[in-house]
Amino acid sequence: MKIALPSNGSKVDEHFGHCQCFTIFSVDDENKVVSEEILTPPPGCGCKSSIVPQLASMGVSVMLAGNMGDGAVNVLASKGIKAIRGCAGDVHEVVQAWLAGKVDDSGAICQSHDSGGCPGHS
Repeated sequence: MKIALPSNGSKVDEHFGHCQCFTIFSVDDENKVVSEEILTPPPGCGCKSSIVPQLASMGVSVMLAGNMGDGAVNVLASKGIKAIRGCAGDVHEVVQAWLAGKVDDSGAICQSHDSGGCPGHS
């Protein structure tokens, strides 16, 4: 299984659509992280770019994210990637918490894009 997190350095980026990069963890059948890689997204808004198909082609099945609008959730779901919103903190700690069953989708929808986000994604 592969898990992706929008990230800024070692922290979960609060905005999926404009993150610095994605940290992708490969997990074995015993829920142990076996590798980690960084993927830089193309310029522009995440859910309107080629990043979601690219993540899907890499085998990503879970996106642990901070905030995202319905548009992003729907684009991810259309490619078989389950979005878990409301994540924050160190990417390694978030992945371990999710693997331990301690992270649930907050259902929070990003509706305000005052800081230059993608309008119309709520």
